[in-house]
Amino acid sequence: MIIDMTEIKTITPFYGSEFLKEVYELIQIFVPIFILILGITIGVLVIVWLEREISAGIQQRIGPEYAGPLGILQALADGTKLLFKEDILPYRGDARLFSVGPAIAVISTLLSYLIIPFGYHLVLSDLSIGVFLWIAISSIAPIGLLMSGYGSNNKYSFLGGLRAAAQSISYEIPLTLCVLSISLLSNSSSTVDIIEAQSKYGFWGWNLWRQPIGFIVFLISSLAECERLPFDLPEAEEELVAGYQTEYSGIKYGLFFVASYLNLLVSSLFVTVLYLGGWNFSILPILFIPEFFEINKISGVLEMIIGIFITLVKAYLFLFISITTRWTLPRLRMDQLLNLGWKFLLPISLGNLLLTTSFQLVSL
Repeated sequence: MIIDMTEIKTITPFYGSEFLKEVYELIQIFVPIFILILGITIGVLVIVWLEREISAGIQQRIGPEYAGPLGILQALADGTKLLFKEDILPYRGDARLFSVGPAIAVISTLLSYLIIPFGYHLVLSDLSIGVFLWIAISSIAPIGLLMSGYGSNNKYSFLGGLRAAAQSISYEIPLTLCVLSISLLSNSSSTVDIIEAQSKYGFWGWNLWRQPIGFIVFLISSLAECERLPFDLPEAEEELVAGYQTEYSGIKYGLFFVASYLNLLVSSLFVTVLYLGGWNFSILPILFIPEFFEINKISGVLEMIIGIFITLVKAYLFLFISITTRWTLPRLRMDQLLNLGWKFLLPISLGNLLLTTSFQLVSL
């Protein structure tokens, strides 16, 4: 048998180039995901630090100051402590439900970040049903809370899980109706298209001015979805001994707090995308300086950096409002919470949707 060496030499580089191509494609997939997860982690740590500092300022006391400069490492120290604490399983509880519940709460919130555009072309998945995918994914989180309460083999925990599910359902509907109004106004459900629809008219094209009623309803509903004061009934310490997370300890206990802050951050980012124009802020003159000097590459880098910066500034402005609200308003009763959702926010959001649909039909 005679082997042609020239064929072997041509086949070997071919397979080598195919292998390098596959490696490059894997890198292209996983590097953006890793950068996003790293950014989310840093963002959550910043939120925890800001909440402690702002709450300390509101209550006129000293906040964290020893763990790192200005106490910026306090959240990291608390997370490390929870990581090494003993993980206790309740007696006669369902171990599988007890363990899976916190994971579902965190993963369902993390998946929502896939469709958030942090800048022009800076989005992992630009889907045509982006905002409704977020609503569908966020609806999974109450299932995790129910599993946690039921798997704890504790009446108080199960009651807390039921109240969390009831609260989530009550405020999910007005929030969905507000998102539907924005989709009708923008003629698209893609998060990128919604931002670009607002950028046509600059600062005055923000949906904040076109949908003020929807903005207020969305703001209240998102706070209730995040279980923040005055809507933190599922984990009200005085009433339910910390609700569905009563029996948890260690890292599983910490996952509930991570899920809460992840949900708060994703809600603030969606407020930015839906109502505040996302990365666009047309009255910033620095965006046009590189183009004036014809430095195209620097212009692209600057636009990307400034777009991310503007998105985060708007998001953290909403976070500041959420934090000050928590340390200003008292907690509602359960009947008041459900009445606000079903008797006030739901009719108002329905009326807002009907008005938006009417205007859209008239403009055709």
